Amino acid sequence: MIKKVLIANRGEIALRVIRACKELGLATVAVYSTMDKDSLAVTFADEAVCIGPAPSNQSYLKASQLISAAEVTNADAIHPGYGFFSENSDFAKMCRDNNITFIGPSPEIITAMGNKAQARKTMQSVGVPVIPGSDGVVRDYDKLKSLALEIGYPVLLKASSGGGGRGMRIVNNEGELKKAYDSASAEAEAAFGDPDLYMEKLVLDAKHIEVQILADQYGNVASFGERDCSVQRRHQKLIEESPSPIVDEKLRTKFSEAAKKAAGAVHYNSAGTVEFLLDRDHNFYFIEMNTRIQVEHCVTEMISGYDLVKGQIRVHRGEKLPAWLDNFQIRGHAIECRINAEDPEHNFRPSPGEITSLHVPGGPGVRFDSHIYAGYIIPPTYDSLIGKLITHGENREEAIQRMQRALEELTIGGIATTIPFHQEILKDEIFKKGDFHTGFLNTFKYKKH
Repeated sequence: MIKKVLIANRGEIALRVIRACKELGLATVAVYSTMDKDSLAVTFADEAVCIGPAPSNQSYLKASQLISAAEVTNADAIHPGYGFFSENSDFAKMCRDNNITFIGPSPEIITAMGNKAQARKTMQSVGVPVIPGSDGVVRDYDKLKSLALEIGYPVLLKASSGGGGRGMRIVNNEGELKKAYDSASAEAEAAFGDPDLYMEKLVLDAKHIEVQILADQYGNVASFGERDCSVQRRHQKLIEESPSPIVDEKLRTKFSEAAKKAAGAVHYNSAGTVEFLLDRDHNFYFIEMNTRIQVEHCVTEMISGYDLVKGQIRVHRGEKLPAWLDNFQIRGHAIECRINAEDPEHNFRPSPGEITSLHVPGGPGVRFDSHIYAGYIIPPTYDSLIGKLITHGENREEAIQRMQRALEELTIGGIATTIPFHQEILKDEIFKKGDFHTGFLNTFKYKKH
């Protein structure tokens, strides 16, 4: 049984996990850097432990400090949130070696799905469609060149141990290949300590579709339908929605079956997301599996009425998934806008500083997950995400209208945010029709406010 959970994270996800734990009757421990001493996670957790100075590699990414904090406070579980150690197999193993429950999949599963080339082979073995490309990593440049000619340009080079768009390069012709290969490999080694790359055919005008799953320790896997994450800037998601405006029930069933196959292939046992690309002809291909709770899990919670974080903790307490999830049905439509402390009028320049005023929208179908408050100082040290605004409606049109109203109400003084950028996207006719893909923002014309 889990009795006390240490949250090895910060910001809105730390607060989100604390709330779930409290509703389950579990004690909580927040960890914080000196920069985050005034955070709401510190305020609302039952206990708080300072784990180091502001830089992440001296605090939130200091594994020994996190384990020590758990031992000192007698925490018997660690929830990693997303980012930091959430998909780090070494940290998951450290937890296990110290008799601490890691609220995430096993180290072996994280390794199996974290290596993108290995995950691709695993999916092929169980019949989940993958994008045409290399069978694993390609370390020989001449072989890479031959393969690119074989599958046809444009191609995509991707870091085997990567994520978040790092170590990724689009190559349109053979003349670009060598430079792209060298720069992607160097970036991958700097970011992940692994220079290995693999190659895929570039799927043009693709939709980014992902399927939320939750699996227990008894082989049961629940699928919660799909999220459309195609509104992206530099491979970073900005707006997510569920269901996708172009996925019908027949295609939804295929996505769900593929996601469950993916989970079953590695005996998955936690919350996770299986990500796909959907082409213009409605063929879809596996791209990766995120072995953690995701930023956009709230969208799925809104259309399911199910608390995914509580569900994740429950399966790690040894509970079975509730039987009603076998007949899961999407309820209405939900949209999430990520609110970042960035200035869209100056190429999304980070905008740290003090929040001088704050008004949070309310009303039916509106949710704002955030760790900010009036007087809070956004540090320059961490990710710029400061909140997630989610709206739910009976249909997509109502969800969009509700989001437009909520964005108008959301007032954050003292810093620049991406609120006006989201307002312009929601007015766009292409977005309203749902006829957009991952390249949508390349042609979107932002009207400065």
